[in-house]
Amino acid sequence: MARYTDAVCRLCRRVGDKLMLKGDRCYTSKCALERRSVPPGYNATAKRRTRKSERGLQLLEKQKARYTYGLLERQFWKFFAEAERLPGVTGENLLILLERRLDNVVYRLGFASSRAQARQVVRHGHILVNGRRADIPSYLVKPGDVIAWRESSKNTEYYKMVAQTAGDVVIPTWLSLDKQKLIGKVVSLPVAEDIQAKFDVKSIVEYYSR
Repeated sequence: MARYTDAVCRLCRRVGDKLMLKGDRCYTSKCALERRSVPPGYNATAKRRTRKSERGLQLLEKQKARYTYGLLERQFWKFFAEAERLPGVTGENLLILLERRLDNVVYRLGFASSRAQARQVVRHGHILVNGRRADIPSYLVKPGDVIAWRESSKNTEYYKMVAQTAGDVVIPTWLSLDKQKLIGKVVSLPVAEDIQAKFDVKSIVEYYSR
């Protein structure tokens, strides 16, 4: 499966905003955006456009969303196409579909410090959904789904670390977590108003609608 393999900190610098792609590191002075806020390849002596066109701003918002959830363009487009087919507002549908991804849910439950780390946890087969092994990060959860750890994975040092920090995690209202057993549950579908997105979904819809 194709995936982005370059330094993810370059993506934050490219869009000029913290996308929290490195987890806890993003809160420290090691954050690349804190150390060097200019875009990759920036040349101070070269003449650059300082004002983006409307199309450019729409593209920027689309890239923010894509980078945030760790998707390639074709993957992101598929989610948008599905959001268009669903009844309701396309932008809200898109945001809800992205939040329902299993790797995002693992991240939201505090089982990983970033979505990239959550994707790795899922791919390595550490996660169960309704008692069955689930190793597809793009799997869309639904209300009533139970997300838990494989029994064998509970012996790993990583699981022990997660168990120690579980009490500090703020869980979204559409999810619940048993912090003693580290078992999560999808209480309901996420609501767009409750998702603190760092991008404008309306601009994304306008970008693809042209």
